[in-house]
Amino acid sequence: MPDFPLVSIVTPSFNQARFLEATLRSVLDQDYPNIEYLVVDGASTDGSVEIIRRYADRLTWWVSEKDNGQSEAINKGLRRARGEFIGWLNSDDIYLPGAISAAVTAFLSHPQAGLIYGDAQAIDSDGKPFNLMRAHQYKLTDLMAFQIICQPAAFMRRSIVQEVNYLNPDYQLLMDNLLWMCMAQKAPIVYIPQTWAAARYHDQAKNRTRGAAYGQEARILIADLKSRPEFSELIRTDERRIFAGLERFDAFYLTDAGQPGAALRTYTRAFRLHPHTALGDWKHILLAVFSLLGFQKVRNLYDRLRTHRLEKGK
Repeated sequence: MPDFPLVSIVTPSFNQARFLEATLRSVLDQDYPNIEYLVVDGASTDGSVEIIRRYADRLTWWVSEKDNGQSEAINKGLRRARGEFIGWLNSDDIYLPGAISAAVTAFLSHPQAGLIYGDAQAIDSDGKPFNLMRAHQYKLTDLMAFQIICQPAAFMRRSIVQEVNYLNPDYQLLMDNLLWMCMAQKAPIVYIPQTWAAARYHDQAKNRTRGAAYGQEARILIADLKSRPEFSELIRTDERRIFAGLERFDAFYLTDAGQPGAALRTYTRAFRLHPHTALGDWKHILLAVFSLLGFQKVRNLYDRLRTHRLEKGK
């Protein structure tokens, strides 16, 4: 690169000592030479603070104090960030080697972009990959139909984050989705088909412990967007697809939360609204069916096959 723009990485954390060190090392061991790293701990009591202190001399800033949730914690870091580009990495996720260098290269190649995003692995509590979450080049209406950008594989231009006034603290599950929508309304978003991060799925992850709540917050988010003039016309224009995407999103998390009956009813509503959108989740629909019938072994076999395929492809 002709120069090395400053990149700010923000990690919010609360009682994630089991995974925190891997997260910190994945940032500190990157090959990019100009990173400031900010860690915002929510007054953890599980040994997290001791882990952070071990790396304090390599951090730009850190704090451990009570907050009102993840959005507030992340905003503390975002408001302190000085980098031209920003990444936000939760304390149970990791960056893959070279991710930050690749993201900066992409920004330099797309100087108008406000958001750059790639693909991400899904890993289990032991760090073993079991899925590859591929994104696509999305439009704003795709995001509004809950086509998901995997948050740890996304990097932002700080000026656009400031323009949209950071994360909305009213949201605790879909604050990233709303942020991407607001940023896409202000500047181009660009997909890079590279795998940049790994999102960890474990028993205490929000998608497992609060799966049913995702759909509830998604409905609140769409009602919020309908009240905003910059989004309301887009919803009217593509209403059936957007609401089918909402139902599909709800059903996906209900399946992962172990509620296959509710998931299949929700997938049915998505199909009635916009069949193509619903059928985009056909693998998850089958998993919900098998789970409802008690064939958990099918789900376990499916996960093992995906893990084997990913490990073989390394």
